[in-house]
Amino acid sequence: MRIARILTRLNLGGPARQCLAGDPVLARQGFELRVYCGASEPGEGDLLDELRSRGIDAVRVPGLGRGLSPTGDLRAWWWLRQELRRFRPDILHTHASKAGALGRRAVDGLPNVGRVHTFHGHVLEGYFPASVSKALVALEARAARETDRILAVSHATADDLLRLGVVADERRLVVVPPGIDLEPLLAIRGRHGELRRLIGAGEDDVVVGVIGRLAEVKRPELALEVLQLLHPRHPRLHIAWIGDGDQRAMLERRVQALPPAMQDRAHILGARVDMAAVLADLDAVMLVSRSEGAPVSLLEAAAAGKPVLATNVGGVSEIVAHERTGWLGADTTELAFGLAQWLDAPAAMVGMGTRARLRVQARHSAEALAGRLAAVYRVVAKERACAS
Repeated sequence: MRIARILTRLNLGGPARQCLAGDPVLARQGFELRVYCGASEPGEGDLLDELRSRGIDAVRVPGLGRGLSPTGDLRAWWWLRQELRRFRPDILHTHASKAGALGRRAVDGLPNVGRVHTFHGHVLEGYFPASVSKALVALEARAARETDRILAVSHATADDLLRLGVVADERRLVVVPPGIDLEPLLAIRGRHGELRRLIGAGEDDVVVGVIGRLAEVKRPELALEVLQLLHPRHPRLHIAWIGDGDQRAMLERRVQALPPAMQDRAHILGARVDMAAVLADLDAVMLVSRSEGAPVSLLEAAAAGKPVLATNVGGVSEIVAHERTGWLGADTTELAFGLAQWLDAPAAMVGMGTRARLRVQARHSAEALAGRLAAVYRVVAKERACAS
C-alpha cells in the first residue's frame, strides 16, 4: 500500500516525532511511504535529515510553511497536486490544519485515494475571535465530510471535535494515541552531565525542564512563576526551558527582571535534538500549556523515567496519572504545591518516574502507533475498493 503523508513542517514537535517513530516501522511492514513537508521556522529544529537517515523518502514542499501566505500556499497546493498525481498514493494522510487543507484539495480528482487526517490538538476555540473560530470550525467540518477517517490523538480531542460539530459521523472518528521511539529513552540510566554542566547545576540541585516551543499557547512564563514561588524555600531548584519560539524574548526579559540569585536558577537553552541526553539530566518535566492534544514531550519524559507536573488540559490526563506518575494542577499555585512536595521528599519523584516508564512502555511505543495506523489504512483502502 502506498502512503503519502503531509506535515506542515518537520520541527521538533509531536507530529514530526511520531512520524520519525512510526514510519520506519510501517516501512518494515511493507508500506511504501513518502513524507511531504514544508520548512521549519528559525529555532524550531528540523528532522528531515533524521527521517531520511531512517530510510523514509522525505520531500520538501516549495512554499509550504506554518504562517498564512496566499502566494506560498497556492504554490504548495499546485506543487502537491502535480506530485501526488505522479506518486498516486492509495492513502493520503495529512496532519494539522494547513497540511490538511492543502493536501486534501490537492488529491481532488484522483480516483480511489483514501483520505485520513489527524488532529494533534486544535485551535478551534479560545485562540481567535468568535467569528474567526466559527469560520475555522465550518472549514474543518466541510473538509471532514470529504475525509474517510478523522484521527484524534486523545479522547479529549475527539470529544472536542464532536462537541464543536467538526465531525458529524462518529463512526469515522478514531482515537490513535501517539507513539514514540522509546528505546533511547528507556536506555537512560543515571545522568548524562552535559546539561547540568551547561547551567551550573550541582549534584544535589533539582532541575525541572520545560520542553516545547516557546509559544503563547505553551505559556512558558508560568514556569517562571513556579520558580518565584518556590525559590525562597528551595534555592537549589533550577528551571530549564528546552525549546525556542516567538515568546523567547518575552521570557528572557522576565528572567532579567529577577533578582540575581533567582536569575542563576532560570535557563533558556533553545531547541535541542538529543532529547535522551537532555532528559537524563532532568529530575522532572513541567508543562504549563493552555491547550494540548496529547503532548509527546510528556511521553518522552515518562520513557526517561521522569515524573511530570502539568496543567490538566486536553489529553494530558490520558498520559499523566495524578499522584501516580505525576502531578496535575489547574494553575501555578497548584503546580508549585505539587513540586514542593517532591522537593521535600525527592524519593517520591523516583517512584513516580518508575511508574511512568512502565505505563508508557505498555501504551505508547512506535510499534503500537504503527499498528494502529496500519489498521486504519487497511480499513480505508478496503472501503474504497468496495465502493469503486
